Parts: sequence; C-alpha cells; structure tokens
Amino acid sequence: MENATPTAPRKQVQIYTDGACSGNPGPGGWGAILVFGPHRKEMNGYMAGTTNNRMELFAAISALGALKEPCDVKLYSDSNYLVQAFQDHWIDGWKKRGWKNAAGQAVENQDLWFILLAQTKKHHVTFYKVKGHADHPENIRCDELATGAIKEYRRINAMDEESKA
Repeated sequence: MENATPTAPRKQVQIYTDGACSGNPGPGGWGAILVFGPHRKEMNGYMAGTTNNRMELFAAISALGALKEPCDVKLYSDSNYLVQAFQDHWIDGWKKRGWKNAAGQAVENQDLWFILLAQTKKHHVTFYKVKGHADHPENIRCDELATGAIKEYRRINAMDEESKA
C-alpha cells in the first residue's frame, strides 16, 4: 500500500460581484467582495468605453484573480449573463460551436470569457444568482463599489480635462 500524502482542504471563499455601466457602452465600474472566515476584502475598478456585461465578467475575473491559492468558491452575482453561462452550460455549447452562440453569431466578450475560464480552472467555483438591487447586502455593497468606481473615473477625467484647459 502506497503512502498517500493527505492534501489540505481548500479554503472556502464566498465572492460577491457586480458590474455597472453609465451608458451601454460608456464608462463602467465593477465591485467585488471576498469573504474567507472573518476576513473580508473589497475591490473595485473602472474602465472607459465598456459595457455592463464586460464589467460583470471583469468583476468575477478580478475577484478570482485575487485568490492566492486554489479555493472552493461560491460566487454570487446578479448577472444572468455570467451565472447562466455556467449553470446552464452555455459555455459548453459555445465551445462545441467554435465560440458561436445558438444564433450562429460570434460570442461577445470572448477575451474575458477565456480569462474567466482560466481562472475557474484554478479553483472549484460554483455560481449562484442573486436578485439584483434587492435585499442582498453584499450585492448592494458591490453595486455601490461599482457605481463609486464610475464616479471616480468621472472625477479623474474631469480633473484631466481641467488641467488641459
């Protein structure tokens, strides 16, 4: 009988994400909250000329990318686009069809889907849908982080414009 080296159980992490866009396309923001036991980390950022769906994906990518080791992750999002792609196996269909959707058109945001898929291979991720802007405190906070990032983008952009004048 071989001696098997026991592997340490993976850390159990909850991630909450949201994306926002002011105009679609327009300036966008994303927010994420990572929870591990008593530890909590909030993250956010912004991009110019993006879409809401891209911000939803980028929030998940950024949060998963912040994990320092493989983890068991429960990822909560109000994005049907993000959650259903995994829960309803849209991604499997896209792959089989050469990254074409059911209508035969190229799947949008392939660059981000490829990054997100690479992140999900590092971790065991289960996606959960939450009702957006309702009674879920972490989802509400993620929305605040995302919209706050858009405000920060606008503030910085306004300062840049003033300095040029």
